[in-house]
Amino acid sequence: MTRLILKNSFLLLLIMGRNMQAQDWPNLNKYQNQNSMLPLAVAGQKRIVFMGDSITEFWSTIDPDYFLGKPYINRGISGQTTPQMLLRFRDDVIALHPSAVVILAGINDIAGNTGPSTIEMIRDNIFSMIELAKANHMKVILCSVLPAYDFPWKPNQEPIEKIKALNVILENYSKANNLLYVDYYLAMVDERIGLKAEFSNDGVHPNKTGYQVMAPLAEKAIALTFLK
Repeated sequence: MTRLILKNSFLLLLIMGRNMQAQDWPNLNKYQNQNSMLPLAVAGQKRIVFMGDSITEFWSTIDPDYFLGKPYINRGISGQTTPQMLLRFRDDVIALHPSAVVILAGINDIAGNTGPSTIEMIRDNIFSMIELAKANHMKVILCSVLPAYDFPWKPNQEPIEKIKALNVILENYSKANNLLYVDYYLAMVDERIGLKAEFSNDGVHPNKTGYQVMAPLAEKAIALTFLK
């Protein structure tokens, strides 16, 4: 009888855990404590939030020196797609009162991480994040999607043309709306139209060398943003 009760209790906890995870689809809980403990930006400080997926999240782990001593806040979440980022944009960006946001998003939508997505769906989610940022008086730095020949966790998706098409949209939107555009794609693409082998261990995520290519491009855009 005791064993049955314990088994049932374990199953209930497992179900509750799964339900809680399902209810927090955008993963608002991930940074909730850090956000609540974040002090207000000091006068004159240009706080910048990096919003994205694993490529953003892992940057702080693989090349932590880039963020050291700077008012940069990493709010990347591995595996996320643009609808998830849009849902948490208020909590993980707006509520932190940054001067600017760096948006790098779209590759997981193309991989189909949360189901099929058209380029137009991805575009609209990214544009909505930008509109929210502007409405809350912050600068926007928009980044190209990095090149990828294929996805190791979900092969045969043929992402090359989709990535190219999305980047054309993002670059044109940046020009039309006077936004800084960071072209990681051009700096990191190889002859196969994938990510250069020296910049990645899996063809999708940058290694330290890859992040060291990205860093000066991001820094240049950040500097130019505050000259406008």
